[in-house]
Amino acid sequence: MRFIEQMPLDAQHGWKRDGMITAGDILTSLRTRFELTAEGEEKRGSAPAERWLVDGGPHVVGVIASVTRPFCAACDRTRLTADGQVRTCLFAQEETDLRAALRSGAPDEEIARIWRLAMWGKKAGAGLDDPTFVQPDRPMSAIGG
Repeated sequence: MRFIEQMPLDAQHGWKRDGMITAGDILTSLRTRFELTAEGEEKRGSAPAERWLVDGGPHVVGVIASVTRPFCAACDRTRLTADGQVRTCLFAQEETDLRAALRSGAPDEEIARIWRLAMWGKKAGAGLDDPTFVQPDRPMSAIGG
């Protein structure tokens, strides 16, 4: 089972940091009933969820804490939206247009070059911890999450 903090990707742009249930809140609630043992960072790799063995295993619970425990430094993900844009982060303000190259019949090497440039330009962090953070225009449903 996975739990995820509410992220600032809602269509209404009504997300408020002070009203969210955090990873800490989730874990505190789970620990009232279960013993949780962290699997550790070496097992997590670039996955978005921190994972815990429940009551010694074999069951595992995960928590994705994009807001309160960002994992940007280990993130190696990009997304291709339904309208052909490469997003290097869910919270990015910018996208790289791949649709134009695809529609113009660009060779595979050119498409790969465009995507590589987008990935190499991936920012070190999403900036969620910055008080000046601005929610992206696209909600999660328009990103493809």
